[in-house]
Amino acid sequence: MANINDNFLKLKAGYLFPEIGRRVNAFCDANADANVIKLGIGDVTEPLPEAIRTAMHSAIDEMGQSQTFRGYGPEQGYAFLREAIATNDFQSRGCDISPEEIFISDGSKCDTGNILDIFGPGNTVAVQDPVYPVYVDTNVMAGRTGEADENGRYEGLTYLPCTADNDFTPSLPEQPVDMIYLCYPNNPTGSVASKETLKKWVDYANENGSIILFDAAYEAFITDDSIPHSIYEIDGARNCAIEFRSFSKNAGFTGTRCALTVVPKSLKGKTANGDEQEIHALWNRRQSTKFNGVSYIIQRGAEAAYSDAGKEQIKTLINFYLENASILSEGLQSVGINVFGGVNAPYIWLKTPEGMKSWEFFDHLLDKAHLVGTPGSGFGASGEGYFRLSAFNSRANVEEAVQRLKSLMG
Repeated sequence: MANINDNFLKLKAGYLFPEIGRRVNAFCDANADANVIKLGIGDVTEPLPEAIRTAMHSAIDEMGQSQTFRGYGPEQGYAFLREAIATNDFQSRGCDISPEEIFISDGSKCDTGNILDIFGPGNTVAVQDPVYPVYVDTNVMAGRTGEADENGRYEGLTYLPCTADNDFTPSLPEQPVDMIYLCYPNNPTGSVASKETLKKWVDYANENGSIILFDAAYEAFITDDSIPHSIYEIDGARNCAIEFRSFSKNAGFTGTRCALTVVPKSLKGKTANGDEQEIHALWNRRQSTKFNGVSYIIQRGAEAAYSDAGKEQIKTLINFYLENASILSEGLQSVGINVFGGVNAPYIWLKTPEGMKSWEFFDHLLDKAHLVGTPGSGFGASGEGYFRLSAFNSRANVEEAVQRLKSLMG
């Protein structure tokens, strides 16, 4: 009989979002007439922008002609998309990032987990707390942790608490760590990092030989011009950081799948015998071996996000979701709920009322108001007593949700 990877058995009973789905499905089965509004999982609801759809249609037509048909594409992504990304997302902001340092993939969630393939099992890892669960769970699967304690914290990980008491800005680790996960704008808290804050992390990483895994999936929602969109806007970041981005939340690609990871050629790691090794070459080897690339049709659609029409249509989408966030935030504050986020991010992070536990508040909202959110404790021990609501929904649903919240808590 084949042996399994016992590290999977360390994982908590269920990944956060499937557990939410299980509870919601059970409620709906028992309450068939309930009109449940889901503000939990961060899935977009508005259609793909027209410029992107048009580009995809054209690409489909190309695939129907022998002269323009394409089979296997480059595992790293087509040059036309990598060049558009480098020019628009990085070089336009003064970031020294070349197309060759950009790898196209089918999702940031995949990349933040798959990146662990190229790093040794003995690396020490720091994560913000609360944190996007994938960062923690993939390290558990890879064998970098011990068992979880009663609060869900895994032995071997360094947790960096982010609460209202420290303005959701974690302190630097007290002991050197090898890998650091940072997410800004933050999921789940909706907080952002100033240039000064990111500079502290970059300096720490360079001083200690650490690598920052920087998740910028929500950078398009930044409205404050003083807030950096990329960690590469910080001097020295090329030598210590990998950045992950996605077309999912800005351009609506959650169902079509396209993302990117930036691995600078100047970024180095250490081999077992102490020699320096380029991380870029390792990630290129990993992708070439384990990944067949994103389809030509999807990449043409992603390229259209950088057209003049695409930029305007995406801006409209972003503004729509941010207005949803504003409506939710104002509605919650009107009934005395303490609210964070929702300004430079599509998530509202709220303090649960009357000292309720996070899952207790989840069940309360579902049972009494037929609303679904995300329990803060599902993101980590420091998320207990908090709750996340997503602005990804129709305007009608958001407005109805606010009315239900006011009726329940007013």
